[in-house]
Amino acid sequence: MPFFSQAKTFEELWPDIRSRLNDVVDDGKYSHGRQVALFEAALARWTGARYAVGVNSGTDALVLLLRACGLEPGDEVIVPAFTFVASASAVVLAGGRPVFADIDPVGYGLDPRSAARAVTPRTRMIMPVHLFHQMADMSGLSVVAHRHGLTVVEDSAEAIGMRWGGVHAGLLGAGGVLSFFPTKTLGAIGDAGAVLTDDPELAERISALRHHGRYGRTLAHFPGISNRTVDNGVNSKMDDIQAAVLLAKLTRLDQDIARRAELAAAYTQRLSGIPGVLRLPTLVPRDTDTNPVHYVYVIEAEHRDDLAGYLAEHGVGTETYYPVPLHLQACFAELGYRRGDFPHAEAACERTLALPFHPDLTIDDIDSVCGIVRRFFTGRPV
Repeated sequence: MPFFSQAKTFEELWPDIRSRLNDVVDDGKYSHGRQVALFEAALARWTGARYAVGVNSGTDALVLLLRACGLEPGDEVIVPAFTFVASASAVVLAGGRPVFADIDPVGYGLDPRSAARAVTPRTRMIMPVHLFHQMADMSGLSVVAHRHGLTVVEDSAEAIGMRWGGVHAGLLGAGGVLSFFPTKTLGAIGDAGAVLTDDPELAERISALRHHGRYGRTLAHFPGISNRTVDNGVNSKMDDIQAAVLLAKLTRLDQDIARRAELAAAYTQRLSGIPGVLRLPTLVPRDTDTNPVHYVYVIEAEHRDDLAGYLAEHGVGTETYYPVPLHLQACFAELGYRRGDFPHAEAACERTLALPFHPDLTIDDIDSVCGIVRRFFTGRPV
């Protein structure tokens, strides 16, 4: 059983996808064209954002957002030590310096108290990362940001559908990003991403930066190649093939999110009480209404690596999120952090394991995975 598959979903959506791909071919515009414009408008409606700007990856979305927010060389950005490396490497690529802080050990989001201790005179931004199935503590982090005059930039790459007090993830600060990597809740068939923001000036600058810094109309407008260039931008245009696939999949996103909730509940019911399973996904109480959206199903377990190996021996794919905390990654060695600096992040890296999770799974699949987990820890079948 693979960790991820979208074969069944893709087969069901193929008539719609094929029609949209035919439109791409008929248009003869394969990048930054009409399908991208349609997807941006649909995504903005779905999330409630004033602006959705499509780019070629979630990582580029974060780099361009940081640049558009005014990050200057040497400016510091507070980032959790437990997240995908792109959260921090994007800061470096945008010219800044990541400063790490610890996480909430239950929700895995950036801990406001640790973040507050990380603030220095050079700190300019704070980056909440919304992981797995719920948002970071945006109330607490907003207090820290307001107290120190920091810009909030959300790494909401995993968080499509998550909302805080009715506001979609990525729209509680200056802006946020989405990733459409194939495994994501809304996944393309390759790399793609987007920036969400309610700020018209920010949206305009990101739209320019993604297309070599050219201002004015460029989307689906070939003559825009001669537009004035004000900023040193990059080539991060979204491909129309990805936009076409995403438009088709967006029509069933609510259905997929509901299915993910059903599968997560089935996992939780079957894994509860198994010795050695230390923690199941838990929704942290907040001071406002929030809703979980299960991107992956992550447990904490004793002997995590042995469990992953045992599952692999029985044909079950898993993923480890994340085996090395960012402050101990070789690429950030010059920052001078040491083991023990962020104990909650380090503990999560040693214990977390993601089980197979996608809408094409069946309850029988869940039963099979949970039976193998139970046999690993108890030697007894379900």
